Amino acid sequence: MTVVFLSLASAALFGAMTVAVRLGLRELTNAGGAALATILPALAVALIAAAFRHDLHHAWPFLLAGLLAPGGSQLLFTLAVREIGASRTSVAVGGAPLVAVAIALIFLGEPLRAPLLLGALAIVTGGILLAAERDRPGHLRARGLLYAAGAATLFATRDNVVRALHAQASPETAAAATLIAGTLVALAWTRRAPTAQELRRLAPAGVFFGLSYVCLFEAYWRGRVSVVSPLVATESLWGVGLSALLIRHTEGVGRKLAFGALLVVIGSAVIGAFR
Repeated sequence: MTVVFLSLASAALFGAMTVAVRLGLRELTNAGGAALATILPALAVALIAAAFRHDLHHAWPFLLAGLLAPGGSQLLFTLAVREIGASRTSVAVGGAPLVAVAIALIFLGEPLRAPLLLGALAIVTGGILLAAERDRPGHLRARGLLYAAGAATLFATRDNVVRALHAQASPETAAAATLIAGTLVALAWTRRAPTAQELRRLAPAGVFFGLSYVCLFEAYWRGRVSVVSPLVATESLWGVGLSALLIRHTEGVGRKLAFGALLVVIGSAVIGAFR
């Protein structure tokens, strides 16, 4: 039950982060600076959580994992939100369990079963609905979907690596280490410190992000990727729901998008149940 609660809490906070990033990007043009301004408050949250631990010398493997996510992933994620909005990015990133299973099939030799194919079909169908919207807003661009797919791939890879290394350090220390690496990647990308405006506008997103990360790592320390990842994929529904509630006038949330999000979540759940 603890794993379920932590996973769903991470999903809800991640969905809130997605919408907060969309709101924070208004009047901002530099996605790299926005990504860094999001990661820094998240790092502060994780460092506070890790302050009560004394295993920092075991954190270095997670620095490498952090180069993937939130390093590269947060940059791609922020670019995706800028290009296609919060709700559509949430749906696209919700397919991360499909990527995680593909990694396991290819590199770990896990067997291919019919339920996995059904789950994959549901996720792919949801993605097709998202890409083929006829009444989609003008800000929806194909490259935005590619950014989101890239972020999902990095999320899924990070999840498998973190789970494999989970015995090496406490979840709080591991979360802080990955966020330190993510900060360095974002800083290398922007080659400047975030402005006061960027920090002010993205601070709420960063706090949501940091809390989501801590909950995520706590969940992975208690449960398998095949259990946690599909539950976290419900962030698609949180992202779409909060977008419809708070920024519907810019997101253009309709039935097709909502149904696509539902298919992604159902597919992720099937994959998690039968992996």
